[in-house]
Amino acid sequence: MKHSVDVHVGKRIRHRRWMIGVTQQQLADKVGIKFQQIQKYETGMNRVSASRLWDIGHALDVPVNFFFEGLHENAMAEVEGDILADKEALQLVRAYYSIPEAQRRQIFELARVLSNVA
Repeated sequence: MKHSVDVHVGKRIRHRRWMIGVTQQQLADKVGIKFQQIQKYETGMNRVSASRLWDIGHALDVPVNFFFEGLHENAMAEVEGDILADKEALQLVRAYYSIPEAQRRQIFELARVLSNVA
Protein backbone atom coordinates (compact mmCIF):
# COMPACT_ATOMS: atom_id res chain seq x y z
CA MET A 1 0.00 0.00 0.00
CA LYS A 2 1.27 3.46 -0.89
CA HIS A 3 2.12 5.78 1.96
CA SER A 4 0.81 9.33 1.59
CA VAL A 5 4.28 10.80 2.18
CA ASP A 6 5.76 8.70 -0.64
CA VAL A 7 2.95 9.80 -2.96
CA HIS A 8 3.51 13.44 -2.02
CA VAL A 9 7.27 13.25 -2.57
CA GLY A 10 6.68 11.51 -5.91
CA LYS A 11 4.29 14.24 -7.03
CA ARG A 12 6.81 16.90 -6.08
CA ILE A 13 9.51 15.10 -8.10
CA ARG A 14 7.22 14.89 -11.12
CA HIS A 15 6.06 18.51 -10.87
CA ARG A 16 9.58 19.87 -10.54
CA ARG A 17 10.74 17.70 -13.45
CA TRP A 18 7.86 18.99 -15.59
CA MET A 19 8.46 22.59 -14.55
CA ILE A 20 12.03 22.55 -15.83
CA GLY A 21 11.20 20.45 -18.89
CA VAL A 22 13.18 17.33 -18.00
CA THR A 23 12.04 13.88 -19.15
CA GLN A 24 12.04 10.85 -16.91
CA GLN A 25 14.89 9.44 -18.99
CA GLN A 26 16.96 12.61 -18.61
CA LEU A 27 16.43 12.64 -14.84
CA ALA A 28 17.25 8.94 -14.61
CA ASP A 29 20.47 9.50 -16.55
CA LYS A 30 21.49 12.36 -14.25
CA VAL A 31 20.83 10.24 -11.16
CA GLY A 32 22.29 7.03 -12.59
CA ILE A 33 19.19 4.83 -12.54
CA LYS A 34 16.65 3.51 -15.05
CA PHE A 35 13.68 5.67 -16.03
CA GLN A 36 11.29 2.97 -14.77
CA GLN A 37 12.56 3.68 -11.26
CA ILE A 38 11.73 7.37 -11.72
CA GLN A 39 8.21 6.31 -12.76
CA LYS A 40 7.87 4.24 -9.59
CA TYR A 41 9.09 7.13 -7.43
CA GLU A 42 6.70 9.58 -9.08
CA THR A 43 3.67 7.36 -8.47
CA GLY A 44 4.69 6.56 -4.91
CA MET A 45 4.98 2.85 -5.70
CA ASN A 46 8.59 2.88 -4.49
CA ARG A 47 9.98 4.93 -1.66
CA VAL A 48 12.89 7.22 -2.38
CA SER A 49 15.88 6.70 -0.09
CA ALA A 50 17.47 9.73 1.53
CA SER A 51 20.61 9.52 -0.61
CA ARG A 52 18.58 9.08 -3.81
CA LEU A 53 16.36 12.03 -2.87
CA TRP A 54 19.53 14.06 -2.35
CA ASP A 55 20.70 13.08 -5.86
CA ILE A 56 17.30 13.88 -7.40
CA GLY A 57 17.23 17.27 -5.66
CA HIS A 58 20.70 18.03 -7.02
CA ALA A 59 19.66 16.94 -10.54
CA LEU A 60 16.50 19.09 -10.37
CA ASP A 61 18.31 22.00 -8.70
CA VAL A 62 16.19 22.09 -5.54
CA PRO A 63 16.97 21.38 -1.88
CA VAL A 64 15.67 18.14 -0.36
CA ASN A 65 13.08 19.99 1.73
CA PHE A 66 11.40 21.06 -1.55
CA PHE A 67 9.96 17.55 -1.86
CA PHE A 68 8.21 17.84 1.51
CA GLU A 69 6.73 21.32 1.06
CA GLY A 70 2.97 21.33 1.41
CA LEU A 71 2.96 18.08 3.36
CA HIS A 72 0.89 18.28 6.50
CA GLU A 73 1.33 16.08 9.52
CA ASN A 74 -2.02 14.32 9.12
CA ALA A 75 -2.84 14.77 5.44
CA MET A 76 -1.37 15.79 2.12
CA ALA A 77 -2.20 19.09 0.50
CA GLU A 78 -4.10 17.76 -2.49
CA VAL A 79 -5.04 21.07 -4.06
CA GLU A 80 -1.54 21.75 -5.38
CA GLY A 81 -1.22 18.22 -6.73
CA ASP A 82 -4.56 18.43 -8.51
CA ILE A 83 -3.79 21.79 -10.10
CA LEU A 84 -0.36 20.82 -11.37
CA ALA A 85 -1.61 17.48 -12.66
CA ASP A 86 -3.56 19.42 -15.31
CA LYS A 87 -1.35 19.77 -18.40
CA GLU A 88 -2.90 23.10 -19.37
CA ALA A 89 -2.10 24.53 -15.93
CA LEU A 90 1.44 23.25 -16.20
CA GLN A 91 1.89 24.83 -19.63
CA LEU A 92 0.53 28.10 -18.25
CA VAL A 93 2.99 28.03 -15.35
CA ARG A 94 5.91 27.30 -17.68
CA ALA A 95 4.88 30.14 -20.00
CA TYR A 96 4.43 32.47 -17.02
CA TYR A 97 7.95 31.85 -15.74
CA SER A 98 9.43 32.39 -19.18
CA ILE A 99 8.16 36.00 -19.14
CA PRO A 100 10.54 38.69 -17.82
CA GLU A 101 9.96 39.44 -14.13
CA ALA A 102 8.57 42.99 -14.53
CA GLN A 103 5.95 41.82 -17.02
CA ARG A 104 5.25 38.74 -14.92
CA ARG A 105 4.34 40.93 -11.93
CA GLN A 106 1.89 42.90 -14.08
CA ILE A 107 0.28 39.71 -15.38
CA PHE A 108 0.05 38.38 -11.83
CA GLU A 109 -1.69 41.54 -10.63
CA LEU A 110 -4.11 41.38 -13.56
CA ALA A 111 -4.93 37.74 -12.82
CA ARG A 112 -5.39 38.52 -9.13
CA VAL A 113 -7.79 41.36 -9.90
CA LEU A 114 -9.74 39.26 -12.40
CA SER A 115 -10.02 36.35 -9.99
CA ASN A 116 -11.44 38.64 -7.29
CA VAL A 117 -14.11 39.88 -9.72
CA ALA A 118 -15.25 36.41 -10.78
